[in-house]
Amino acid sequence: MCLVVFAWRPESQQPLLLLANRDEVHARPSAALAQWADQPSIYAGRDLEAGGTWLGIAAHGRFATLTNVRDMSLPLGEQSRGALVSDYLAGQQSPQEYLHSIAAELEQYSGFNLLLGDAQSMWFVSSTEPRPKRLSPGIYGLCNASLDTPWPKLVRLRTMFSAHLEATDEALFTLMQDEQRAADDQLPDTGVGLAMERMLSSIFIRGEVYGTRATSLLRRFADGRTTLAERSYGVNGQFTGQNQVELPAFILDK
Repeated sequence: MCLVVFAWRPESQQPLLLLANRDEVHARPSAALAQWADQPSIYAGRDLEAGGTWLGIAAHGRFATLTNVRDMSLPLGEQSRGALVSDYLAGQQSPQEYLHSIAAELEQYSGFNLLLGDAQSMWFVSSTEPRPKRLSPGIYGLCNASLDTPWPKLVRLRTMFSAHLEATDEALFTLMQDEQRAADDQLPDTGVGLAMERMLSSIFIRGEVYGTRATSLLRRFADGRTTLAERSYGVNGQFTGQNQVELPAFILDK
């Protein structure tokens, strides 16, 4: 996952609204959103190369997603980052308990940002900010740097998203298809070269080798009912299908 915006409003009728784009090389095999046959508590797409996922949900309001950190100076880890998401979703630990359990292992992963939560709380941790942070209610954005880093695409998306909190699914998906690129003097320098920085500066990335592979829309309502819709894309942004799952309402523990 490479770009995420979300509204965390626990006292509202829709405590969580989240949009995300997953950008990846097209040759990397993946499966679309579904209930996992081998771990039926998980509803997510799946990286078929390493076995983890970029975003998913489970019962009782549990969800998690991550983005890679684009920094050529960071060391490469031996473990797959997608396991950070799937391991949380498959378990029973609270967000805080899970983050405590992986604290000593973060150096085993290449640079990442991890966002996870349940019905009561939302948490953030990253390889560059290893101390877990419980998030206050608000509107946030996450890209390939850190939480709310003002990269042009994230600033643009967060502004548009803030004006569409009551929008339809179709309108929200449309936000994630924006292909406007940033001016050169606004681009970050992450060590990948100017041409790549330009290509990566749009919300939706269209390319033959690398591009936006999926857009996810997550809604969790006050009664606990959760919907997750995912649109998939192929080479040059060709739409290849949509999948959706819904988890039923549940009684919240107060």
